[in-house]
Amino acid sequence: MSGTLVRLRSAGRGKLSQEQLVALVVVALFVAFGVALDGFLTVNNLVNLVRSVSSLGIFGVAMAVVVIARGMDLSLIASMGVATAVAIQLMRTPVSTPVALLAGFGVVLIMGLFNGFLIAFVEIPALFATLASGLLVYGLARTTILDGLIAELPGDRHFVLALGQGTLFGIPVPIIVFAVVALLAQLMLSRTKSGRFIYAHGDNAGAAALTGISVRPFTILEYLGSATIGFIGGLVTAGAVGGLNTQVIDSSLIYDVLLVVVVGGISLVGGRGSVASVVVGTALIGVMLNGMTILNMNNHEQDIVKGLILLAALVLDNRLHPRDEETVRQGD
Repeated sequence: MSGTLVRLRSAGRGKLSQEQLVALVVVALFVAFGVALDGFLTVNNLVNLVRSVSSLGIFGVAMAVVVIARGMDLSLIASMGVATAVAIQLMRTPVSTPVALLAGFGVVLIMGLFNGFLIAFVEIPALFATLASGLLVYGLARTTILDGLIAELPGDRHFVLALGQGTLFGIPVPIIVFAVVALLAQLMLSRTKSGRFIYAHGDNAGAAALTGISVRPFTILEYLGSATIGFIGGLVTAGAVGGLNTQVIDSSLIYDVLLVVVVGGISLVGGRGSVASVVVGTALIGVMLNGMTILNMNNHEQDIVKGLILLAALVLDNRLHPRDEETVRQGD
């Protein structure tokens, strides 16, 4: 286990410089867009940028929890979308807001349990298990529960609207929610036994099991945590636009979340990275997407840019953190 801790400390030192590099790129890109693009530095655009970055950052924190544990959750946007749409649909009835939110929370809990069970006990690779579960939950919801593609938030549900549109002491509430989620996640990862277990699990699941960690049940807890954080991001998204278009599940949002995580410096080999990685990755991808929108780049052109950036980040990750097959095996 001492070897694992040494590697984690070394990775942390390496990640700090990588995060600083990404932060410098963000500053340079922000200045370049501010000079070259009309409308980039307007108040309305910056407010929209902050709101969109906040939701993306919350999703990034959710994904980071499982990626640090050497996992993957491609069902994150699907579970978030279905849970948020179910909650909003209930809010259009006499059901109270807390009850509606609890119903949505129940959906993500079921998804987290299902994903964790498939990965930990059935031993399906996380990539395929979460891809299949995301398709399954969205298909079931569209055919049995959801009334339509768009779930419109009633105007009298002030709590959810405030999450996306409100301000507190002049600061947009979405950025406050992102900051709170990021702070709590960082404290959990760095200051608690559960956080240390997540890093140990991602670094070497077999060694983690030998130290007494119940790896399989803990895997379920990781996916429960990811799904829960994702639901918070879904509520912020719905509050910002007054509802949720469930077609977002079929959009490229999940790839934007992966971009945030990988570009920020969280390694796909597990056991490395932090919430700070998510913050700088969110800032970079948010500024980049906003700039491309102002440039009137269509979706296909944006996909090309995002695909190239993701490939470059994956190559860099592979170079910096080569995969050790001896540490891939899952522990009991």
